[in-house]
Amino acid sequence: MPSTNRNNVRIGGAGPATIVFAHGFGCDSKMWRRLAPLFEDRFRTVVFDLVGSGGSDLAAYDRRKYGSLRGYADDLVEMLDELEMGPVIFVGHSVSAMIGLLASIEAPTRFRAQVLVGSSPCYVNDLDYVGGFSRDEIDGLLETLETNYLGWSSTMAPAFMGAPEQPELGAELADSLSRNDPDIARHFARVTFLADHRADLCKSTVPALILQSREDLVVPGEVAHYLHRHVPNSSLELVDNIGHYPHLSASADCLRAIDTFLLRTLS
Repeated sequence: MPSTNRNNVRIGGAGPATIVFAHGFGCDSKMWRRLAPLFEDRFRTVVFDLVGSGGSDLAAYDRRKYGSLRGYADDLVEMLDELEMGPVIFVGHSVSAMIGLLASIEAPTRFRAQVLVGSSPCYVNDLDYVGGFSRDEIDGLLETLETNYLGWSSTMAPAFMGAPEQPELGAELADSLSRNDPDIARHFARVTFLADHRADLCKSTVPALILQSREDLVVPGEVAHYLHRHVPNSSLELVDNIGHYPHLSASADCLRAIDTFLLRTLS
């Protein structure tokens, strides 16, 4: 099956360069509804669903292939090859930021720049590395997902979203999480939260913007600074936002930060 069908690829906008937007865990391409359209007057835009999410082909979900983030990175490279796009600007949220970084290492000529939104190479604290969670906390989270995925989704969505002045966004996230196939979501969560790609960061050759909310329950600020130190040719921009989804709750600020980065990087 072509990746355009498997990954529910949708193309919009018009312009000499292409921006590809990739969503995080438990979400789908609709999470870009406030940010991607802001670029459509200047860029061709691409949104898609990771296999196992949203409108993707759920039958294509292979636990062996997607037992690591590299399976998704392979999909991304395949999609860009099929669409004959590139080099593209890649904007990835959360786990998709690492997927994009891995893909850019695999096929650097396909990428012109990358934006890592709320990204983490490793969620587990390790010696002097602050990932945000102890291994026991991650194990507890995964156990809760196994026993009560829907309950976890409805309880945690508002906390992860943050944005206390926009409570409707927490409800939107809870709805997105609840629409996922629970078995796939549990497997994807395990792959996401136990991944460790710290050793891959130095292999990146594509200019990167690390875009981070000032307060993020999922990814603490220390992680953003770690990325900035270890990803070559990277810059760090803090968004005055509470929550893990600044592209939804602070889209105007994200637009300004990305525009500034692209003006500096592409000129």
